[in-house]
Amino acid sequence: MNLAHKLTVKPGTKVKLADWDADYTANFENKEQTLELFDKNVEKLVKLQYLLYAENKHAILVVLQAMDAGGKDGTIRTVMGPMNPQGCRVKAFKTPSEEELAHDFLWRIHKYVPRKGEVCVFNRSHYEDVLIVRVHNLVPQSIWASRFEQINNFERMLVENNIHVIKFFLYIDKNEQLKRLKERLDDPAKQWKANPVDFEERKCWNKYTKAYEDVLARCSTDYAPWYVIPANKKWFRNLAVAEILAEKLADLKMKFPKPRFDISKLRVR
Repeated sequence: MNLAHKLTVKPGTKVKLADWDADYTANFENKEQTLELFDKNVEKLVKLQYLLYAENKHAILVVLQAMDAGGKDGTIRTVMGPMNPQGCRVKAFKTPSEEELAHDFLWRIHKYVPRKGEVCVFNRSHYEDVLIVRVHNLVPQSIWASRFEQINNFERMLVENNIHVIKFFLYIDKNEQLKRLKERLDDPAKQWKANPVDFEERKCWNKYTKAYEDVLARCSTDYAPWYVIPANKKWFRNLAVAEILAEKLADLKMKFPKPRFDISKLRVR
């Protein structure tokens, strides 16, 4: 089964999230059935990341977006956690600072894109500037609407410079979000994650849904497609992200660079 093909938003198509099943798990019935396959994909990822770092020709930008409690942190911890931190980093984008607001909206994004040989994971991203600003009317429609094309051009420029953009929307439904937010209140180990803002933002669920539908429809391109990852089941979410990442890195056909010295003349004494 090719999960990448199954979960890709085809460029140029309209998107209705109601048509996607957040409980989808392919042919798997439970976590136990996926453990071996997940471990194999993570093992591939670790090896491919090492090769990426050694070859030093490509970079990988992973974009994670989701509704509140959608599982971005868990995905990073479980899927990207085994990678060597020397060549993998995470950038979480919060509310823009005064300095950032004084520049164009992509200024704070561009300086964190990965260098050659590196994987960088964006926990939220430049897409917040067509999501939260739209939902809360922080800028006029004429401004945020023009950003879709600017984002597409920005991502095209990255890809043309060997920075490969892999975008995941972790899709949970409204009932699953309610369940997870309640767990943050009931579980002492999760209470630190409870934020009044998240509970207020839940009231905007329908507005965010429409905003995400436009993001997925207008910014899924041949060079930087969106993948809608059914994320109600955390174990399937992790499997899907790991498998797609491993597949995309393998597609780069990377090779170890040749030694810079004549190995036959080196001796260890």
